[in-house]
Amino acid sequence: MRKTAILLALALPLLAAGQQRDWANYGRYAAANAALTTAPAVVFMGNSITDGWDNAHPEFFTDNNFACRGIGGQVTGQMLCRFRADVIDLRPKAVVILAGTNDIAGNNGPIECGHIVENIVSMAELALAAGIRPILCSVLPAAKYPWRPEIESVPEKIAALNARLQQYAAERGLTWVDYYSAMDAGDGSMRSEYTKDGVHPTPEGYDVMERVVRPVLAEYLP
Repeated sequence: MRKTAILLALALPLLAAGQQRDWANYGRYAAANAALTTAPAVVFMGNSITDGWDNAHPEFFTDNNFACRGIGGQVTGQMLCRFRADVIDLRPKAVVILAGTNDIAGNNGPIECGHIVENIVSMAELALAAGIRPILCSVLPAAKYPWRPEIESVPEKIAALNARLQQYAAERGLTWVDYYSAMDAGDGSMRSEYTKDGVHPTPEGYDVMERVVRPVLAEYLP
């Protein structure tokens, strides 16, 4: 009994901490979602690259009835968890999914490329089932991750993920948006004029991304 009591005493703080943690960060956009009075035409699901887009060019979203639902640091598993709350329940016509670089960086621990693909495929399939058009995007080029310098062969891992995602998009007849080719320096890194840290775009980088994605979204523009 005494041993059980000790184990329980040790476990309770961990359980309490777990209960307090919003792992998928549902709370980030809960108020914004509740405040919507009309459905957005397009939702952008992603990580800090998508989140930073809204910060750099907020008019791209507000002027076009687009909703940014990017959260910095997130991996595809977290996005999949909140996909219903932050995409499906908003009833958009389309969703732009840009995800996977933080998985490669190991932000939530090691994960195989196939499982990253599975998470993104699951988001796309959920969108299709809800009558929402999924638009899949290539992961942006990067030579390394400044916050995870121990991660090796980053360009090769990004290229492998992009190839598998593009293949899935082709097989399912989904739209593929290729940011990578427009921003690649030729060696798998991002062109220096489009980034300061090698991973996140500058406002000029977002200009390029907008030029790439706008034609795909033409039917949703006002």
